[in-house]
Amino acid sequence: MNIRSSITDSSPPVTRHSSRLLIVGCNGMLAQAIASSAPSGYAITAVDLPEFNITDQAMVQSVVEATQTEIIINCAAYTNVDGCETEQELANQVNGIAVGYLAEAAKRVNATLVHISTDYVFDGEKKTPYAEEDQTNPQSVYGSSKLLGEQAILSSGLEKYFIIRTSWLYGPGGNNFVETILRLAGEREELRIISDQVGSPTYTGDLADAVFALLGKCCDQEAVMKKALQIGRDEDVVTGPSSPVTDLASRDSSIYGSYHFSNGGQCSWYDFAVEIVDQARKNGVLLKLGKILPINTEDYPLPAERPKYSVFSKEKYCRITKRSVPGWQDSLAQYLENRVNTQ
Repeated sequence: MNIRSSITDSSPPVTRHSSRLLIVGCNGMLAQAIASSAPSGYAITAVDLPEFNITDQAMVQSVVEATQTEIIINCAAYTNVDGCETEQELANQVNGIAVGYLAEAAKRVNATLVHISTDYVFDGEKKTPYAEEDQTNPQSVYGSSKLLGEQAILSSGLEKYFIIRTSWLYGPGGNNFVETILRLAGEREELRIISDQVGSPTYTGDLADAVFALLGKCCDQEAVMKKALQIGRDEDVVTGPSSPVTDLASRDSSIYGSYHFSNGGQCSWYDFAVEIVDQARKNGVLLKLGKILPINTEDYPLPAERPKYSVFSKEKYCRITKRSVPGWQDSLAQYLENRVNTQ
């Protein structure tokens, strides 16, 4: 299970404008990126197994209240996609029911919940990028359990939440496709990689930045709300459907909700592997590999069904944050360059 051990407190000195942030599942690949890239002004508490168990509702509530957290980022998940097929109860508990515990705890203390979800909530039958409002239809236990987590947030009544769906995640500090390809390319002369599943890789550093970009918009929104209320008090403005105060306070009122984020562009797993090897060699990595052969999904059967197409539309994220999304090749280059420099 990708919920690893230890509980740490990496809180920086608290300033007057600091926000108390609780990272759940702190030893995972994405959580490490989030902790390391957090802007100044966040007082971070990071928790994980065995000291913190997301499936223990009383513990979740106790920790959230004790830390007086204002923001919860949930990176905890059972991410063994094939293992979920035989451990459905555990998958549903960790990826689904326990997410509801976090949402309920966040609601009680008026905290914002950021929950990381997946492209597996879709069936992969679409031919154009998936938008947030597209119909979900998971084809695996993993996908169904992650959708259960999304539904638990929605049914909790929590209003301050972000559900961020992502895909093909890689980065330092965890097992991922990039590291697997580099390892195998150093051991073998030939690789056979699936070419009929298309999606978008996501670098953890970029996703971490996206999380804080959305949280930053929340801070902007709160400042707008305070300004609107101050205008109302100072100028005795009458509020109403079309008043200046109401217009100002309602600006960006739809920031909370579901978002899709992955790197820009699309590729198959085969394309991704070819690019990994090409870029690694440009960085001076010595590889034994001679060739990569494309194969179909049926040539490499696995217990869990994978989406054939899981490219995301990032239009909503770009519109709300006013930011662009890095292309997947550029982000891969950044990751591999950093990898070489740290070895």
